Amino acid sequence: MKLKKLNNKINYKDFIVKAKIFNVKGSSPNKIDDIILISNDTIFGTIGGGNLEYLVVKEAKILINNKIDKKSLNIPLGPGIGQCCGGYVQIKLSLHKNSSEALKTEKLYDDNIANLYIFGAGHIGQALITKLENINFNIFLIDSREDFLKMTNFNNINYLLSKKPWEIVTRLKDNSYFVILTHSHDYDLKILNEVLKKNFTFLGLIGSKTKRNKFFKRLIENGHNKLLVETIECPIGINIGNSKDPDEIAFSIITRIISIKNNLKVIKNNKIKEII
Repeated sequence: MKLKKLNNKINYKDFIVKAKIFNVKGSSPNKIDDIILISNDTIFGTIGGGNLEYLVVKEAKILINNKIDKKSLNIPLGPGIGQCCGGYVQIKLSLHKNSSEALKTEKLYDDNIANLYIFGAGHIGQALITKLENINFNIFLIDSREDFLKMTNFNNINYLLSKKPWEIVTRLKDNSYFVILTHSHDYDLKILNEVLKKNFTFLGLIGSKTKRNKFFKRLIENGHNKLLVETIECPIGINIGNSKDPDEIAFSIITRIISIKNNLKVIKNNKIKEII
């Protein structure tokens, strides 16, 4: 599990073991730098579950109960632990006085994690952020209404208040994910107009096919390339029929974003051939 998630979730005051993967060979579901924190009564995070994780937890508790500072494990992913992945995983275990000490040398933010900018803190925006806790993005919720931003307070969400949210788009990182679902069609159009000037990985707009057609016509009239405009996904999310339920819409949007993330393709507004 990524550090940002772990660090925001826990504040454990007793002895705890940090288990960190530092090498992976062959076929394995695990990744270098994945971390799990283990105490005698609690586990924070995961390194893939199954017998591998069971063995790591067992070794971690031996460290805690015997006050052993550190240990390295080399675990083959084969029949010996009931797996057929092949390869092996190497893991460093280290004993710490509390979770803060365990994580203080770790990097909270991964520069390789993409940014997800959600414009609109209404019912769908709120439904989205309640489901994004364990999704691997740096997440920003942006709105012009302070009271809507105060409706939730998640540690892993960056809340941005802007009376004119389209004006901050130029300061946001390129190659990011943009979800547009504000309370105002005028705001939506102005934000889209600015995002289309950037390089982006995903740009989605809440709305119907009628809204899509009207917006696309306006954006093309504003001078944006037709092929680039047509990369905007509207309606946003995977097809879930005619559902109006905010939670179902949120799940459809998250599913679509994850599918894009796992087959990454950056849309460059100055190289239209790359998006055909």
